[in-house]
Amino acid sequence: QVQLVESGGGLVQAGGSLRLSCAASGSIFSINHMGWYRQAPGKQRDLVARITNSGVPNYVDSVKGRFTISRDYAKNTVYLQMNSLKPEDTAIYYCNAFLSTYSRRADDYWGQGTQVTVSS
Repeated sequence: QVQLVESGGGLVQAGGSLRLSCAASGSIFSINHMGWYRQAPGKQRDLVARITNSGVPNYVDSVKGRFTISRDYAKNTVYLQMNSLKPEDTAIYYCNAFLSTYSRRADDYWGQGTQVTVSS
């Protein structure tokens, strides 16, 4: 019924930039918030950035000033512009959305993940 598909990951050198995209599709009635999480090897999955249904962004301290989250409401798409990338940003990045379907079921949905690798 609903799927989230990420794209834009890749391999970059430290100081470089990447832009991640996540498109939600299916029987979506409404989307509350959308965000990005990441999971590095041997680590837990942590919140990176989230944007509310009113467009208010929130960031983990380690990415403030470097990452920007934005949302295209008409396309049910969320973006993460990542600048000044550091090796510690290396992780699998997962898109997340809290939404309701036309069947009135509200749940968290997750993308399959996209790999971001930053070399020294």
